[in-house]
Amino acid sequence: MPSDPQNQAASPAKTYILAGTAIRAPDLPGGLHLVATPIGNLRDITIRALETLAAADVIACEDTRVTHRLTEHYGIATPLTPYHDHNAASARPRILARMAAGEAVALVSDAGTPLISDPGFKLVRAAHEAGQMVTALPGASATLVALSASGLPTDRFFFEGFLPSKQGQRQNRIAELAAIPATLVLFESGSRLPQALADLASGLGAREAAVCRELTKRHEEVRRASLSDLADHYAGDAETRGEFVLVIGPPAENEAAASEADVDAMLRNALARGSVKDAVAAVATATGRPRRDIYRRALAIDTDAAPR
Repeated sequence: MPSDPQNQAASPAKTYILAGTAIRAPDLPGGLHLVATPIGNLRDITIRALETLAAADVIACEDTRVTHRLTEHYGIATPLTPYHDHNAASARPRILARMAAGEAVALVSDAGTPLISDPGFKLVRAAHEAGQMVTALPGASATLVALSASGLPTDRFFFEGFLPSKQGQRQNRIAELAAIPATLVLFESGSRLPQALADLASGLGAREAAVCRELTKRHEEVRRASLSDLADHYAGDAETRGEFVLVIGPPAENEAAASEADVDAMLRNALARGSVKDAVAAVATATGRPRRDIYRRALAIDTDAAPR
């Protein structure tokens, strides 16, 4: 039976525009398709990603305004639906129902690879549990771009994401990260960057680091120095607008086993911020030493510091 021309006219064209030419996207199987999108420069997108976005029945995205700029740039007419932290509980069943009806759903974040410091994990898990196909398309990632550009060891790295916003919690977390024998990769906002760098310099010592700002964009900047020098630089009038990725070198081999003086210094720092229990937990985690040994040192330090 011939197709209804009216329905054909009502359906958006499954095409994308590249170098001024409209290209028909191949058919896409039903299920969930995780699509990496540019982290800044709109040209940093794969042909497969464009095909998937154009052929999908719907694109689930954090902010429809952000994703619309991308789809408009490439002439993609696929409808957008919001999926973010605040509506995920109600939106997820509707998206799963669309997949159950045989539709292809593309999931994107505002920038970069989905599920890296953005919503999506529960949707992917639910899609697997429902027996739906889940496909991930490789592409841009601020984590990997910063790591590559930093000039710091890449053989082993630990992605932390955002540190806690409250200073006490942030300092405790930094103490826990101190003993990880790998390059650290963190995200940070411009408004919190100076204080975060100050806490990192205090908690991790004179490690090499890189502050990567506005990656792939016009004002991209990668600044390499010691943590203390970076903290001093951004405590001044340095530019803090934009998006930041911090890359911090691993501890030196002689740092891995903390000396007694190091342990005592860490304990004094932690005791100044909180209880003996919290200080012991943080330092034991950071150094890998037995908690009972750290507890004895903490009691001695706390007694020495008591007023007489």
